[in-house]
Amino acid sequence: MKIIDLSVTISEKITEPFPTTIIYEDHKEGAKKMGGMLFGGVDSSVFPDGNGPAGEFLTVNTHSGTHVDAPYHYFPTCAGKPSRTIDEMPLDWFFRDGVVLNFTDKPDGYMFEPEDLIEKLQDINYTLKPYDIVLIRCDADKRLHDPDYVKIHVGASAKATHWLIDQGVKVMGTDGWGWDIPLHLQAADFKANPRAGVIWQAHYVGIEKEYCQIEKLANLDKLPPFGFKVACFPAKIERGSAGWTRAVAILKS
Repeated sequence: MKIIDLSVTISEKITEPFPTTIIYEDHKEGAKKMGGMLFGGVDSSVFPDGNGPAGEFLTVNTHSGTHVDAPYHYFPTCAGKPSRTIDEMPLDWFFRDGVVLNFTDKPDGYMFEPEDLIEKLQDINYTLKPYDIVLIRCDADKRLHDPDYVKIHVGASAKATHWLIDQGVKVMGTDGWGWDIPLHLQAADFKANPRAGVIWQAHYVGIEKEYCQIEKLANLDKLPPFGFKVACFPAKIERGSAGWTRAVAILKS
């Protein structure tokens, strides 16, 4: 089999509203720390050439890097019941057949509707089945380190999200920063005409219907339209609204 990495690297270099901080502890520092823990004082001589275990300390939001949003992220309740957190989600949702829909022909900020999804599926001659993992490609990952990274992706409408869920899709994802259109466009629309249903309209579909979305995927351009498995198991964070994932595609070689 062939495995393709669909994840971005958790890094301080990515421009996000909630940036990551990584403190690197090298082998020498690790020897000092472990020596102190083991012997009640700094004693690094017990380690080969004074080299102990290296480690890192991260300050990172659960929505940084490639991650899976849980229903709890969208709203406290879903269909009138308490929304499930990431540690409560069924694992079988996250190892399924994958489908890539290519939206690189659309401009940044484009909001796709059910008609767009139907057209893209017709283009690849594919019919969705329940539990397919649908991945939206706009190649935003190619500009991951651009200052305007959060502004350069297409996004789903509420109707498009409803439509996918109604086809039996439980997990959907994007290589963009977010599942909705970029936030600055949502804000501009609302300021010009304040009304309900503008801000995070796709996210708030989760108030009515349960689903998970993957954000900040990568390398969707390396995949065929279908004929592969996606594994995107989220980290098991107690009561978490999201969990990081090392998402991969698995193809038969």
